[in-house]
Amino acid sequence: RPPDRKEQVAGSGAQELMADTLAPTAVIALPATLTMNDARATRAALAVQLAAAQAPVIDASGLQVLDTAALAVLLDCRRQVLALGRTLTITGVPPKLRQLAQLYGVDALLGAG
Repeated sequence: RPPDRKEQVAGSGAQELMADTLAPTAVIALPATLTMNDARATRAALAVQLAAAQAPVIDASGLQVLDTAALAVLLDCRRQVLALGRTLTITGVPPKLRQLAQLYGVDALLGAG
């Protein structure tokens, strides 16, 4: 997979992308909606993509409708990546997600501060 490829993660129809080798950097775009209804499918799709990237970057700029599940999914992504001995970068954090992260005291963990 070429570096810096942006992949859209959708709800239940998300395609799982497997890579034979780790991509140096993979930019993974969050869907426009990430709520409790979407969390399980989004988390599953992200897990595959995160495992395939040496330095994953999650682009949250397209996120328009969200609740605390979006925060939980991102924290889970961070946990998964750290368990692999890698780092996760989150970019394009929308104001509502930033506010939720600050409210729960996890903004530093997400780089949303």
